[in-house]
Amino acid sequence: MILADEPTAPLDSERALSVVRILNEMAQQFRTAIIVVTHDEKIIPTFKRIYHIRDGKTFEERGLGAA
Repeated sequence: MILADEPTAPLDSERALSVVRILNEMAQQFRTAIIVVTHDEKIIPTFKRIYHIRDGKTFEERGLGAA
């Protein structure tokens, strides 16, 4: 399992997407899950499953990275 807490926070858009690409490649290569905590809304759709926590409730949606 790969855990990443705000991995793109200090990065510009180009570098942030590179980090996300690397995380997704590592997850695929090692056949493991990624858990990313982020406020960076532009990277959110790149993942397969997305969970939002709002007002103490969890919501799930499918990302653009879903097969």
